[in-house]
This record gives sequence, C-alpha cells and structure tokens, in this order.
Amino acid sequence: MSMFKWDVVEPAPGEPVAPSQRLPWGKTIGVGAQHVVAMFGATFVFPLVMGLDPNLAIMFSGICTILFLLITANKVPSYLGTSASFVAGVAAIRAQGGDSADVTGSIMVSGLVLLAVGVLVHFGGSGLIHTILPPAVTGAVVMLIGFNLAPVVAGIYWPQDQWVALLTATFMVCAAVLLPGFWARIAVLLALVFGYLISWLFDGIFGPINSVLGGATEATDHDRVSWTGVKAADWIGFPSGQLSDGVDVVHGPSFSMTFILLVLPGVIALIAENTGHVKAVAEMTGDDLDPYMGRAIGADGFATALSSAFGGSPTTTYAENIGVMGATKVYSTAAYYVAGAVAILLGLCPKFGAIVNATPGGVLGGITVVLYGMIGLVGAKIWVENGVDFGNPVNMVGLAGGIIAGIGGVTLEITDDFSLSGIALGTIMVIVYFHIVNRGSRGNTETGAHEVTKAL
Repeated sequence: MSMFKWDVVEPAPGEPVAPSQRLPWGKTIGVGAQHVVAMFGATFVFPLVMGLDPNLAIMFSGICTILFLLITANKVPSYLGTSASFVAGVAAIRAQGGDSADVTGSIMVSGLVLLAVGVLVHFGGSGLIHTILPPAVTGAVVMLIGFNLAPVVAGIYWPQDQWVALLTATFMVCAAVLLPGFWARIAVLLALVFGYLISWLFDGIFGPINSVLGGATEATDHDRVSWTGVKAADWIGFPSGQLSDGVDVVHGPSFSMTFILLVLPGVIALIAENTGHVKAVAEMTGDDLDPYMGRAIGADGFATALSSAFGGSPTTTYAENIGVMGATKVYSTAAYYVAGAVAILLGLCPKFGAIVNATPGGVLGGITVVLYGMIGLVGAKIWVENGVDFGNPVNMVGLAGGIIAGIGGVTLEITDDFSLSGIALGTIMVIVYFHIVNRGSRGNTETGAHEVTKAL
C-alpha cells in the first residue's frame, strides 16, 4: 500500500485517529494548522536568541518535518521545530567572537553526529545509548545546558526593558499554568503577543526608552516597537538579507573545532528528546515504535544538518505537538504533512518574518527567563521520572563537578590555541566522572531517557 494513502475515518468523539488514518481533508487541514500554531512561538523565539533568521527557520521546520515523516515511513507523527538544546553553545560561540557561519557549521556537525547515532541505534539497538547516557548523566547535561543560559538573559535581554520583561514573564507563567487546554500549550506565542502589545502601549504612554539594544555597546533612546523593517519587507519571497552580524541570512557553514565542541553536548539532549518522543507517541497510539527509534533519531540529525547547511536553525521533535495529539487524539501523519506545507508557506513571507524580527528585547527577556529555566529544570525532571538515587554517591559525587564546571563557565586551557570551557567541559566531566566511579551494581543506570520539553 502506498505510504501516502490514508484510510478516511469519521470517529466518534473521543475515538483516536491512527497515523495511517486521516479525517476528511477539511478537518485534516484544520488540525494541521493547529500544529503550526502550537510550535510557532518557540520555533521563532530560539532563532531570534541565536541570532539566526526566523523566516528561514520556519521554512526549514516545514521541510524537515516532511523529511522526518518520509524517513520514519509515516509511522512516527512529529513536527520538527527549532531546538533549544544549542542555544547555550551558540551564546558561547558568539561570546568568543564567532559569527553566524561558525554557529551553523558547528550545529551542522552536531546534526551529522546525531545522524550517525541514529544509524547505530537502527542497526544495533538502543542499549548502547542507555549504557553510555543513563538518565543520571542525561539529566545533568540537560540541566547545565539550561542553567548556563542565565547570563544571556541577565546580560542581554532583560536590561533592554526590565518592566516589559517582568510583565511578559509573569503573563507567560500564568498563561502556561492557569489557562485551559490548548491555550496553555501556546503560552509562548501568547506571551509574544502580550509583550508586543505592552511594549506598544509603553511607547505611547512613556515614550522612547534609553537602553542598550542587543549587539550595541552604548545605551540609546529608541522605541520599543519599530516596524521600519516590516514596512520595507516584501509579502512574498525567499528569506534574504543580512543577519545582525553581517552574515547573509542564507549562508554556508564555517567549521572550527573549538566552536564545534561547544555545541556537541546538545546532541545528548536531542537523543533524549527523540527517544522520549517516540516512546510518548507509542504509548498514545498503542503501536510498537521501537523499530523506528533509530530512524527518528537519524532523521532529526539529518534535518538539523540540512537546515544548518543553508544557515537555518537546528531542529527537534516538539512537546507542544504531542500535547495537541493528546488533546485531539488525532495522530494522523497527514495532518503533519499539512503542517509542514503551511510552515513552508509562512517562511516564504518576508513581511511575516520581519514582524517577528521586530520583537522587542524586553519581550525576549521575559520569555527566555522562563524558557531557559524550564530547560534546566527538565534535567531534574529526567532524574525524578527515572528514580535517580542521590543517596548513591555515584550519582551525587559523579555528577557534581561537571554540573558546576558547566554552569559556572570553568575553562581548561589545553594549548595556547585550544581550550575547553562551559558546557563542553562540563559534559565531558559529567560523563567521564560518572563512568569512572560507576561499578555497574552501584550506579543507577536505568534506561528510558525521557523527552526534553523545550517550551510549553
């Protein structure tokens, strides 16, 4: 049977729609559009904070979603949005003078490494991954990735407009917890809209603000919301122009071993994310998806490498879209093809991207202070869900040094031209220390790495 033939069903309320089934096309398009809305906020926020183009990011998110579905033979419904796992590494690259080509080159290598891991898992099973990266280690790496971003919020985004940042963060926290159902899952998008409106109102009430814009060195008077670029942007066209560091939006990668090591720890988070996603979908649909675990991991790696090769953002499976599937019980891969097509069309609207690029720094400050904290706390979530025992010194002592080295930005000078620091050094210390002291029977190496929730 053709991979693109779905059985058309009209289920009773509460009955599921399997990946191999679909609703009538009108309803399928509606569900697909809902998936786009669910991933929208985080998929645009993370390219902005990495200094990449959000239009290119959403266009490639659509392309990569379709590729993921093809590689997994339409067995694993998933949307590939922008990954947060590389944000801290990207911040470190830029802090060391790297530009956007260095960023995308380093992420591209990470994508190829993830692709290789996927191939190994496909042919050899997932046991090796769980042995090397048990939940104790995975949780520690995810934690140091998230918490390593705290200085980015405090030093770049929050100071641009502290009151807008505080109001946006407060709104996002309340929306994520207090709003019902689907509205809570799109709290990032709602916070973007809320922050935009607050910034516009503050411009009208208080006038321009004096602060240091991202990338600038001196404070200037400026409006919080400036749509000069929006007015100049075309309605239809391929992503183009230059990024804030002067690199073209669509550009080729540049490679540096020092920078590559800064983002490689993100691969560990992506392995956990994809493993958790496949397990979550299998639990919801009742299908045995273990044979497709390697395909899913490899597909995400290929998608990340492909996107980065053209200057796009890294990709990953999205927890927001699992939430949509859980709420609607529609697991049809047809809906994800629709979502991918809608995302590609949005990416071909430069004016739409210009609106996102005009997001005030204070709004990003409010959103990222919550999102980055959530990334870090998901590390703790992995520990809790897998019953990691910190009464066991293997877990307590084996992980401690690496976490502090990663979060604190400790540097190890190896040669005059090469050093390890921050996340790269912390990840190596976590893995090495854990396995040095782990004697098998003493360590907690239960399998089952869970999904890393990047946003709400």
